[in-house]
Amino acid sequence: MTASLFDEGASPERAGAPLAVRMRPRTLGEVVGQQHLLVPGSPLRRLVSAATEAGPGPTSVILWGPPGTGKTTLAYLVSTATGRRFQELSAVNAGVKEVRAVIEAARDALGMHGTGTVLFVDEVHRFSKTQQDALLPAVENGWVTLVAATTENPAFSVISPLLSRSVLLTLASLTDDDVRAVLDRAVAEPRGLDGTVELTEDAREHLVRIAGGDARRALTSLEAAAGAALDSGSATVDLATVERAVDKAAPRYDRDGDQHYDVISAYIKSLRGSDADAAMHYLARMVEAGEDPRFIARRLIILASEDIGLADPSALPLAVAAAQAVQLIGMPEGFYALSHATIALALAPKSNAVTKAMGAATEDLRRGLIGPVPPHLRDSHYARAGDLGHGKGYVYPHDVPGAVAAQQYGPDALGDRRYYWPTAYGAEARYREVSDRLRVALGRGPSGDSG
Repeated sequence: MTASLFDEGASPERAGAPLAVRMRPRTLGEVVGQQHLLVPGSPLRRLVSAATEAGPGPTSVILWGPPGTGKTTLAYLVSTATGRRFQELSAVNAGVKEVRAVIEAARDALGMHGTGTVLFVDEVHRFSKTQQDALLPAVENGWVTLVAATTENPAFSVISPLLSRSVLLTLASLTDDDVRAVLDRAVAEPRGLDGTVELTEDAREHLVRIAGGDARRALTSLEAAAGAALDSGSATVDLATVERAVDKAAPRYDRDGDQHYDVISAYIKSLRGSDADAAMHYLARMVEAGEDPRFIARRLIILASEDIGLADPSALPLAVAAAQAVQLIGMPEGFYALSHATIALALAPKSNAVTKAMGAATEDLRRGLIGPVPPHLRDSHYARAGDLGHGKGYVYPHDVPGAVAAQQYGPDALGDRRYYWPTAYGAEARYREVSDRLRVALGRGPSGDSG
């Protein structure tokens, strides 16, 4: 059995405990983030506010979310708020024997002293089916209030009987503002650094970036940086100290300033210029700096049509798939999909023929080159349309050999104007041949003059 930091007689504020442990919230009011779980009437709020008198124990819960989002903290708060014992098991090194020993002790405490037990199982997804089965009698009979934490989807990693007997609560990564609040509190509060150091703004922002929404990582990095500063005789934790302490350089990147625009510009131009290595450099630079991956994915979709087009018809669906992958799996794993698309689009043949066609057609419209739709192409599916001559003389292409009907499609003002001029690059070389052949079949010359 893994001894819990919060076992009876222990204190989260004990001397020598890591900063991340000392700064664990002691009440729901100190919890940062996860406000969707703490609104009045929510399952977690009811659980933490459960009465301590005799009666049915609180409902067991499964907490699903990324690391450092407060799963252990919430489990401890359930224990302290309800006056129950707190026992912790780690699925990494606890077997069936350890599980049964904890459950037996919980039964004894409940039967002999009327004291309930909160059993916190960290990384429950690592438990085998047999180990999870061993928890079922304790949960069913109310011998323990199970609080199980997992970073993996419980639908695939937790057995159905255990899942059906628990309330599933999903935790979200902390926002940048949440992490800033955690850092500021740790610097100022007596149980934290107690004002012994001053954290500069750029150092704080770097800590926020490398935390990635993980409060534990932010506090661990802060503790290392504060120690490095004090060891050097300084009370100031600046950017250089943080970089040295965590061995992670801060990218020179301002998500709201010039760097944001300069780096994305260089990224797109590298893709357009078919330099996959430079494009990967700029992609990594943006991801490391915490750029919104959805912004990057949107720019890839635009480039797929603007700079590749029909030279590689698979470019657009590939970029859209990368954007969907980022949306579905998030970061950091979404980096794979962005890298996949970046390299593919950089190596793809390039053509701006689609972009030029759109621009030329739009320019003509703005010059007034519009004209009425030819009568034979107008909608004829309503009463009296035939009396107006709508649809009269229209040739259905599928009724003629080759399924290409030589008839007027554009308005009179358009004449034989040609907007799409395929290049000889990649798959567009084939479209060039097809486009020229179709123009001849439609009664126009391939150059845009009458045939």
